[in-house]
Amino acid sequence: MRMSSSPRSVVAVVSGLLLIAGFVIDARSTASAYLVAWSAWGAIPIGALIVFMTSYLVRRRWTETLHPVFVATSGILPVAALTFIPVLLFMKEIYPAIADGSSLPPFKAHWLAPWFFVLRTVLYFLIWIALAQWLRRAWRNDEAMVRAASVGAIAWTLTVSFAGVDWLESLQPEFHSSIYGLIVLSFLLVNGTAFVIAAGLLSTRQIGPSRGYSGLLLSVLLLWCYLHAMQYIVIWSGNIPKEVTWYLARSENGWQFVLAALSFGQFVFPFCAMLSSRVRSDPHWLLALCGLTLAMRWLEAAILVLPAIHGLSLTVTGAMLIAATLFLGAVFWLAFDAVLTRSAEPEPLGAIWWRARAAAAGRSAGQGR
Repeated sequence: MRMSSSPRSVVAVVSGLLLIAGFVIDARSTASAYLVAWSAWGAIPIGALIVFMTSYLVRRRWTETLHPVFVATSGILPVAALTFIPVLLFMKEIYPAIADGSSLPPFKAHWLAPWFFVLRTVLYFLIWIALAQWLRRAWRNDEAMVRAASVGAIAWTLTVSFAGVDWLESLQPEFHSSIYGLIVLSFLLVNGTAFVIAAGLLSTRQIGPSRGYSGLLLSVLLLWCYLHAMQYIVIWSGNIPKEVTWYLARSENGWQFVLAALSFGQFVFPFCAMLSSRVRSDPHWLLALCGLTLAMRWLEAAILVLPAIHGLSLTVTGAMLIAATLFLGAVFWLAFDAVLTRSAEPEPLGAIWWRARAAAAGRSAGQGR
């Protein structure tokens, strides 16, 4: 799974320089493309965090196998936070309510004030990073694991829902969907699940039957499809102009073909494939489906972001989307590899002793009750 870091460093530097040039030439198109790429890459550590929590609540063999991957993936959350800075620097180019909120209702205008938008973004990342640290420290202590995962799942769900509304729904401030936060939640969950399963398969030389992993992937895909279908049915049946126009903008100018590709590649094909017991038990098939799922996140991110922003240059947006994808991919991969290598090192004896002492104290307290 590893390769020399030199090619990735070169890719990061060259694509980073191209992005800087793009921000100088056409800030709006470049910021829009960057947000698409960041949404696809940034969803991996944020989405993997809730799967990490689930592994503490549902203890199976796969939770032990994937623990190093969970630690490494959640460990790059600080990198995700730092790489979001360009979005904040150029937020007035892509968020109309932040550029001018005079036409909005008072509450929405105050909610989308630039300083408050930045403050909430910082708070989201601080909470997620703190949760990741809490989960890592709770490892091997049953009571602490359940406590961290239970509290963390609630905090993660709330913050992710608000972040989705802030970062994506507010691109069209006149649009509102009560289920949009859950749509973003499913986006993150699908991406995080596919990545940790793929990373687990690639980092393990000998892996047994993958039926458990297949069931996990299929369940999150069904949730993703259900939430999108519910939003579509509710908005279309209600026929509210401000909400219907969100779909109309994504049903013309070629976006209808992107939607069709997303529907087929993210649900129809994976669902039909996993009806076969051979596919469900074959790690190679599962790895391919995880790769397809990760690729589909770029299509979905593009559908969520680009139709909402006006005045984009197709040429600049396309070129900068490639540059941003390469830049963020190289940076995230370097960070993931570094954290995975560090987490694979033997644990200090002092840390092991303190963990054993805490576990013994927990057992003694339980016997006393």
